[in-house]
Amino acid sequence: MALMKPGFLSFLQEIRRCDLCSDRLPLGPRPVLQSSLKARILIAGQAPGRKVHETGVPFDDPSGDRLRDWMGIGKEVFYDASKVAIIPMGFCYPGPGKSGDQPPIPECAETWREKLLERLNEIVLILTIGKYAHQYHLGASQKKTLTKTVKSWGQYLPEGILPLPHPSPRNNIWLKKNPWFAKEVLPVLKLRVEEILGR
Repeated sequence: MALMKPGFLSFLQEIRRCDLCSDRLPLGPRPVLQSSLKARILIAGQAPGRKVHETGVPFDDPSGDRLRDWMGIGKEVFYDASKVAIIPMGFCYPGPGKSGDQPPIPECAETWREKLLERLNEIVLILTIGKYAHQYHLGASQKKTLTKTVKSWGQYLPEGILPLPHPSPRNNIWLKKNPWFAKEVLPVLKLRVEEILGR
């Protein structure tokens, strides 16, 4: 509680009660996010998967295991809201698509995202995961493909943004085709996370 200024906790509770898109969510609304006014790193993902919808814990799945490995941190740090904020583009599970899940429902970001991010003044590194987070946080500087965007990571890091592919097992083929990501980007990511969190 000491980390929350008056009004912030109630604001998070308001988000978690949101049912704005309930008519389009196959499993109903269950906003999943993690945040604190003291958070230093922001993980901007896409939307919770089915398992995360069931547990209510962000990245409580194989994608989360890989992301924590990429960052070089364990669950105790990852789930410390005073260090890491987890704010996806869509807070609720959007349902299955033809390959993977449906895209995040856009009204979620339009309704809540800017209001939430403007309160997080301690963020020094934003990890944008997947094309929807890239679009939102990189805007016109985003490249034509996800691969080109991630490969241009050095352009964005001075601005405090590091674009990443999604850590889902569905991206194993992408990771095999792009070995430079593990060689070039992950060491920088681990070092930056360690510098920021002072571990």
